[in-house]
Amino acid sequence: MSTSPEATSQLSRRLPGDLAMWFFILAELTVFAILILAFAATQMLNPQLFSESRAALDSSIGLALTLSLLTSGLFAALAVEQVREARSGRAMLLLLAALGSSCVYVVLKLNEYSHLAGLGLGMEHNTFFTLYWILTGFHFLHVLLGMVILGWLAMRCRRGAYGPDEHSGLESGVLYWHMVDMVWVLLFPLVYVLR
Repeated sequence: MSTSPEATSQLSRRLPGDLAMWFFILAELTVFAILILAFAATQMLNPQLFSESRAALDSSIGLALTLSLLTSGLFAALAVEQVREARSGRAMLLLLAALGSSCVYVVLKLNEYSHLAGLGLGMEHNTFFTLYWILTGFHFLHVLLGMVILGWLAMRCRRGAYGPDEHSGLESGVLYWHMVDMVWVLLFPLVYVLR
């Protein structure tokens, strides 16, 4: 079956995923943007407090968290490509790899939270840590939801629910996961690095 250049052009311009997911992602990004702006503005007002408080964080852990999420996002994107090529079995394995990589994030983040709490650097310690716990905690909840979505997508791939002609549900789930990645890429330098 041959397709005309016009038909190919229309297919390549199709917005991936479902429109409802795009609205949900935009709403979530708006909330994150407000929190990020609040953190940045408060840091401008209290630079010394933020610099001293940030010293309690380990930026190498922040980098490891970033790499685990970006690796997971890569596996998820590759899974979509495999489904487009009618390889659901490979897509399922890639989604499981994405889930495994996200588990690394969860373990590292829980260890960091435990370490900070053990030092008495909880939410009420100071303004930096109040905003740290709110921002990273809100993001952590999104990671957990994303992991549930990745698991669900892997199960659906195993059952052959997605194929080259119908995979918008898979795209929607992976779009959500990319939103989680993107937000962390912004949070990492803001919270762990910028002085």
